[in-house]
Amino acid sequence: MQLDRIILKPLVFFAVMGTLCMSAACTMSPAFAEGLAEHHSYEWDRDDEADDTIEMRRDAGRTLEWRSPEFHREEKDSLLHIQLLGINDFHGQLSAGRRVANRPVGGAAVLSAYLHAAQQNPNDPDLAERTFIVHAGDHVGATPPESALLQDEPSIGFLNLLTNRYCRYEDRREDGDRRGGWDDDEAKEDRRDRRMHPKCNLVGTPGNHEFDEGKNELFRLLNGGNHATGPFLESPYRGARYPTVSSNVVDEKTGKPILPPYVIKQVKGVRIAFIGAVLKETPTIVTPTGVAGLKFLDEADSINRYVRWLRQTEGIRTFIVLIHQGGRQTTYEGPTQPGALITGQEIVNIVSRLDNDVDVVVSGHAHAFTNALLKNQNGADILVTQAFSSSTAYGDIDLMINKHTRDVVAKSAAIVTTFADAGPGLTPDPQVAELVAQAQAKVAPLVNRVIGEAATDLLRTESPAGESSLGNLIADAQRAAQGTDFAFMNPGGIRADLSAGPVTYGELFAIQPFGNSLVRMELTGQQVYDLLNQQWTNQPFPRILKTSGLTYTWDNNRPIGDRIVQVLRNGSPIDRQATFSATVNNFMAAGGDNFTVLLQGRNQVGGPLDLDALIAYIQSLTQPFSAAIEGRIVKFK
Repeated sequence: MQLDRIILKPLVFFAVMGTLCMSAACTMSPAFAEGLAEHHSYEWDRDDEADDTIEMRRDAGRTLEWRSPEFHREEKDSLLHIQLLGINDFHGQLSAGRRVANRPVGGAAVLSAYLHAAQQNPNDPDLAERTFIVHAGDHVGATPPESALLQDEPSIGFLNLLTNRYCRYEDRREDGDRRGGWDDDEAKEDRRDRRMHPKCNLVGTPGNHEFDEGKNELFRLLNGGNHATGPFLESPYRGARYPTVSSNVVDEKTGKPILPPYVIKQVKGVRIAFIGAVLKETPTIVTPTGVAGLKFLDEADSINRYVRWLRQTEGIRTFIVLIHQGGRQTTYEGPTQPGALITGQEIVNIVSRLDNDVDVVVSGHAHAFTNALLKNQNGADILVTQAFSSSTAYGDIDLMINKHTRDVVAKSAAIVTTFADAGPGLTPDPQVAELVAQAQAKVAPLVNRVIGEAATDLLRTESPAGESSLGNLIADAQRAAQGTDFAFMNPGGIRADLSAGPVTYGELFAIQPFGNSLVRMELTGQQVYDLLNQQWTNQPFPRILKTSGLTYTWDNNRPIGDRIVQVLRNGSPIDRQATFSATVNNFMAAGGDNFTVLLQGRNQVGGPLDLDALIAYIQSLTQPFSAAIEGRIVKFK
């Protein structure tokens, strides 16, 4: 029968016997099908509002469920109900202000209200004791000012407020030094970390952005200790009360994980393992200095290593994977979608190689929704979820575990949007709201300063060739800051749009939150061609640079590595043998986003912060200012 939304708490769970939608009944919406061929051009690890519609949110809210063939024979008393509430890509979204279909959505206090409400069930009064809140990375990094200007400590504090009494600060070491790392032969050491308590209700894993400022800052954020520019809201800053796990990030010299690979939870005698992982391509999308000394291993191999070990030594049969890697799911007709079409071959390949005992994969990174049953190479069904991003949704996941075999015999999920104008959103969590207000007040004097006035909306939205009005403004600002011939800006570094009207420091910070500095260098004309060709070379999707000082034409029919037809300066072809000055940010200068040609740039000289350059440039313009798509990038017809 058709099930628009089943709340799978124990009494209802046993009463409802829905039928899984077969592939013939699960179809793509026409709108999505039409756009799927070009979907590879979207940049992941950012929000694509054009894809985020009320229809997609409604589809995401449908419950997906799976039952083992033996489920109908299970005795009620033999089953243990576990609830997982999953978030991903929070990116420090403490404040309200986001919208879906023109409805207010999210903010930390609203998200918290939803998560608390999900644990309340009059028919199951101790549900909260069997609920775990999990996050799949990028909880911090690329964050708004109220988090970033306080070194993201308020975002960790938000999660601390969601923890139960069993979650405790780890104060033994403040420098993050694990003296040899975490490994499977150090189980006794694991238990000494008070955050690893088997009844602590919150677990996280790092995403690529957790490494933006390097492992030492990651350790400080998790383990405590005041930042050099602190203290901020808390003194001394005590870090996280919950464990952060990752199985595939290891010390380059020792080969040992820098974080606990897993944490074991126990509910009514049943032990459950949570294993973390981050995309192995992290070094290609993080400033190289941020991952210096670290090695990122294959995700599936790393996860499976600990699944096998924990099964053999601990007898665990229920495994939850938290992974910062993901895809996008098509919309569909019907309440469920086994074998769903997921755009994002990386996560599909990872899941296909996972051990049969992996039951759930809580994913992230794509800022989209996923609620699907994917089969591994042995035919086992693995539930994969992803809950959009930035506090606007959470995954409501239910597991039924046989207490005797310790196997999951039924599982279901729905992605719930955190609308602020309905349900739990009408009563935001007051404790979290107070934390957010403190953070906002702390940064308000700087954030509210007016820099200029925009005559029109300046957007990241790209032309078919890859040009954007906001990208042009930023590239022009960077070229002006160092007086160079050219400037190149990576699209992933532009994190928000700019609305018409008064422009504040806070808005510009949201657009460029990384604190990158500018680098002046010299490139030959040939290296400019090589750089532009690297927009397609060794990239998971085309990364079209935003440019200033030149125009160029590219042809998608030409082979990767030779797609640039012509580069012009002041209307004339550039000399491939000549030398030109160019400005990029330090992330790109270090080879970030696989723009390795820039490592060859000669006579490199550091400059101002990218945000300071943008502010100075806007202030130099006639007000109100504007920018437009003007044909700097041309796609050959």
